[in-house]
Amino acid sequence: MRIDRGIGQRVWAYVCSAPGTYVWLAILFVTTVALHHMSPQFEQEFLRQRSTNIHELSNDPGRVLVQSAMWIDGGDWFPYAFLYTAFQYTVFHAQAERWLGTLRWLMVCVAAHVLATLISEGALLKAVRDGMVAHSAVNTLDIGVSYALAGVVGVLAYRIAAPWRYLYLAGVFFVYGAPLADSPTFTDFGHFVSVLIGLACYPLVRGRGKAWDPRETVSALRG
Repeated sequence: MRIDRGIGQRVWAYVCSAPGTYVWLAILFVTTVALHHMSPQFEQEFLRQRSTNIHELSNDPGRVLVQSAMWIDGGDWFPYAFLYTAFQYTVFHAQAERWLGTLRWLMVCVAAHVLATLISEGALLKAVRDGMVAHSAVNTLDIGVSYALAGVVGVLAYRIAAPWRYLYLAGVFFVYGAPLADSPTFTDFGHFVSVLIGLACYPLVRGRGKAWDPRETVSALRG
């Protein structure tokens, strides 16, 4: 019983160290369960009304920018549970919130989600007006939390000490940049923009402590 209580206390303390991450994850869990109780036809129309596509952004931008971040297209919650939470020194939402603090972490998430959405949808609108894509693209489903996640991935580069930071950035740019070279979509463009927005949030990381050096961790593990 003492062991179970101790584990529970540590888990609770870990969750409380990143309250924004776990509140958001809980909301996504509830909305994902709700999606599983909808018919496929109703689900698509329901999500489209909460999508940050050109049509909905033109009618009610504030509403859909908020609502689109509360739903997951496809209804698979567990990958996001993995991406949101974190173990020490890994690159996920909980780690970023513990490092930056809830307010600064939220500022990065909001900046990446909102700005990348507006920029990518603006690019899509131009493509529609230029006749490069069909007009039906104004109703394309655009929902989820991946822009915010990409922004956090970007800002966490500053959590890692050089030269490891540059290796990390090389990996990030490959993951988010490669799709742009092979049949790019407006969401691929949005993800890449989100990473750049995260990197532009450097002023928010000042005074957040010493960057993590993997060599120090390895040395500590060796004893």
